Amino acid sequence: MDEISFEQWKKMDLRIGEIIEVEDHPSADRLYVLKVNIGEEERTLVAGLKEHYDKDELVGKKIVVFINLKPVELRGVKSEGMVLAAVEEGDEEKVILLSPEEEIANGARVR
Repeated sequence: MDEISFEQWKKMDLRIGEIIEVEDHPSADRLYVLKVNIGEEERTLVAGLKEHYDKDELVGKKIVVFINLKPVELRGVKSEGMVLAAVEEGDEEKVILLSPEEEIANGARVR
């Protein structure tokens, strides 16, 4: 694993966001298109969560979002960040979204 410096780590902008809308990706079976409120703006994120979460489990959920990644198109949909999750590998992969344990404002910075 490559190590990064503390200065590189400080450049990561991680924020609390709330998933406000979940749609099926129009051209990918395993992807959702999420609309996420991160405080003063909303972002569209494409995430491979379909095999792990139903839409109704995601709407209203607070998550951690990496917001200063360069936007990328995933199967024709622009993704403006990345949802952070823990993955437990095994016979069946378990994916758990990282989320705050207490209520906190959308857009709060994660340090």
